[in-house]
Amino acid sequence: MSATSAPGAVSTAPAKKPGDTRPSAPKKARDPKRVLVYVLLSVGLLVMSAPFLWMAVSAFKTQTELTASPPVWIPTEWTLENFRELLDKLDLPLYFMNSVIVAVLVTVSNLVFCSMLGYALAKLNFAGRNKIFGLVLGALMVPGNLMLLPLFVLMSKLHLIDSYAGLVLPFAAGAFGVFLMRQFMQSIPDELLEAARMDGAGEWYIFWRIVMPLVKPALATLSIFTFLGSWNNFVWPLIATNDPDKYTLPVALATFATDPNKAGGSNGMLMAGSLLVVLPVVVLFIALQRHFTQGIATAGMK
Repeated sequence: MSATSAPGAVSTAPAKKPGDTRPSAPKKARDPKRVLVYVLLSVGLLVMSAPFLWMAVSAFKTQTELTASPPVWIPTEWTLENFRELLDKLDLPLYFMNSVIVAVLVTVSNLVFCSMLGYALAKLNFAGRNKIFGLVLGALMVPGNLMLLPLFVLMSKLHLIDSYAGLVLPFAAGAFGVFLMRQFMQSIPDELLEAARMDGAGEWYIFWRIVMPLVKPALATLSIFTFLGSWNNFVWPLIATNDPDKYTLPVALATFATDPNKAGGSNGMLMAGSLLVVLPVVVLFIALQRHFTQGIATAGMK
């Protein structure tokens, strides 16, 4: 007697509902198109990440392996000598702290000011609202390099050259941040805000206690974009600082790389410095990636 016909045997097949004449679903075959998409995406990821991986690995190579031909992909002897020499020849903690101060202040100010203006453009009715939003869209079309000279003249007139204020104020609020927050806040139901107003809540209370908690994905997205742009900003800190003590990390590293008396052609030290520049942004993205992807997916939806 077979196992299926044995008395008391329990069948593991899912029971059909009475009258259900549909055949059992066959095992899903692997879609060739999906496999091809995954292969192409994997190749693209490898191509995009190859320079970063090469930089990260080269920071731990000896000078001999860095100049070897053919190139050595994986170091046979991992070393921290490049980082030690970089710390000896470059005041890395000072420049790192300068970059942290500037990037954090720029990011926080953008989160506050862009959220305020985005809320006003999305949820408040006032004369000229559409014209102001048009100015924001127009500002997005202006190349950033075109504003360097007017900004430098303005900061010079205000005596803010060689100061943290001169590095932060020109980027305290960006048109992209205003656009992003405005588009995201439009998805908040107006009925929710009207109910709060009927309960006696003021606009400040509504903004800080109701709206801001609802736009955390957009805030995370704006944080990453703003921090990344400020951290990697090279041209403006180079123009706005003459005092080496106010250099940010990218400017200090570039100055170090072009100084033969310091860098001395050591590619290992430059790779180590570049890795230190990139790591904070990578850590920030990993920490906020869930909110970042959600913010990108829902921004502009209503």
